[in-house]
Amino acid sequence: MKVLVATEKPFAPVAITGIREVVEHEGGELVLLEKYTDRQQLLDAVAGVDALIVRSDKVDAAVLDAAKQLKIVVRAGAGYDNVDLAAASAHGVVVMNTPGQNSNAVAELVFGMLLMQVRRRFSGKAGTELKGKTIGLYTYGNVADNVARIAQGFGMHVITYLYCCPIPVREGVECVSSPAELFEKSDIVSLHIPLTPDTREFVNRAMLERMKPDAILVNTARKEVVSEADLLAVMQERPAMAYVTDLLPDAHAEFEAKVPDRYFSTPKKMGAQTAEANINAGIAAARQVMAYLKNGDETFRVNR
Repeated sequence: MKVLVATEKPFAPVAITGIREVVEHEGGELVLLEKYTDRQQLLDAVAGVDALIVRSDKVDAAVLDAAKQLKIVVRAGAGYDNVDLAAASAHGVVVMNTPGQNSNAVAELVFGMLLMQVRRRFSGKAGTELKGKTIGLYTYGNVADNVARIAQGFGMHVITYLYCCPIPVREGVECVSSPAELFEKSDIVSLHIPLTPDTREFVNRAMLERMKPDAILVNTARKEVVSEADLLAVMQERPAMAYVTDLLPDAHAEFEAKVPDRYFSTPKKMGAQTAEANINAGIAAARQVMAYLKNGDETFRVNR
């Protein structure tokens, strides 16, 4: 059983050590392709492997065509839109993610960015507090559950709309009847939706205009779920609305030029960029790979 870890952005060395221990303990062989700079390197590396572990690396039909023996792909993280599910299914390849492993890291980032914004970038100007504010979580899953936990610690009121709900809603979290109600009632809206045809640019002018004039939109999900053109236009019409994200917008330069004090983006996706999340997701991926190869365990399968 040959397992390839292919990562343009490598796992931490301690994570690789843990992955290797899991794979070799179960009788597998670990192969590494790290910091590759050419797609052909990936196509060459997947030939002859039984399993593939990736982070944000793109796994499309070309990769699957090159991987004649491939049985399973595990995306170490929650989102999996970098993997072509239809192509994987057509090739008879199981695809999994590792839900929950990065959740606390993403949730802490939400509050790091929020605190920076409400305290006016720590510029010395008077800001506001999070206590007593309403934060709306759209939708509710592992990350949102951790956001809710931290928000309650700040003394915030937490509401959510159940687009889908893989886990029980935390005690004290109010469920509202529609996304529109959530956007209307929230001082802060935090996005936790996957990218699907239905969610692409879901946050458009119609939804943004339902928000309070001084609301803050937080996006640690996918940049494509927000219409950047609509958001920029509405923010210019509402001089107190803010946007913080770890997903660098295509219109980053325009946001910085037109709404500089009310917009912040990290230079690259940062939600899972902690040592703990890196280790957790990598080792979970290895365990899921070996459980599938040895026992056919499909617990975290996301394609059919």
